[in-house]
Amino acid sequence: MLALTMVPTHAATTKATPTPTAKASAKPSVSAKATAKATATKKAVVKKKPLKKVTITPSPKPKWPPSGFKANGGVYAKIPTAKELVGTASNSKILTAQLAQKVDGVAICEKYSCGAVQVASLDGCAWWEVNSKLVGETSATDKTLKTFGSIRTLAGKTTSKQITTILIISQEPLKLRHVVTNISAICHKNPATEKIPSTTFKSATN
Repeated sequence: MLALTMVPTHAATTKATPTPTAKASAKPSVSAKATAKATATKKAVVKKKPLKKVTITPSPKPKWPPSGFKANGGVYAKIPTAKELVGTASNSKILTAQLAQKVDGVAICEKYSCGAVQVASLDGCAWWEVNSKLVGETSATDKTLKTFGSIRTLAGKTTSKQITTILIISQEPLKLRHVVTNISAICHKNPATEKIPSTTFKSATN
């Protein structure tokens, strides 16, 4: 709240004194000439900022051979991690469809032991053949590793330097905790005479 203070004014007592007579002297009137002054309005000059030059850098060429891949001649292969496999599946309709397959209402790689390999070729391949082993402990009490079966997986054509992911599916229950290992990939140049794609599992007990 703003408070205002009123200050009282006291009148001063004065004696009456004779007032002298002032003679008014007439001064000649001077005619005022209106001088028009032109006011120059300065226009504000807006300085334009110079445009920055944009340098377009071409995208770098994909690294070849791919990082983490093992090479044998002009053929390259890599075992992807689970994280890499999920990332690849998010960009591959084929791989997503394979992982979405169900057996008895359960996703195929939650039912059976699975593996995967990423392959590529310098010159391209007419089709791919991937061979692998299914290995695990002999029993709950015997930790000795044993081969329980072999898997032969066939996949389709790839062009030069095209990386493709091949899913390897066994027919052994996942609960047995067997793993797909000893993976080898073959790049075929001649046309296939077998069904592509396909998977053949051969149990070691047969």
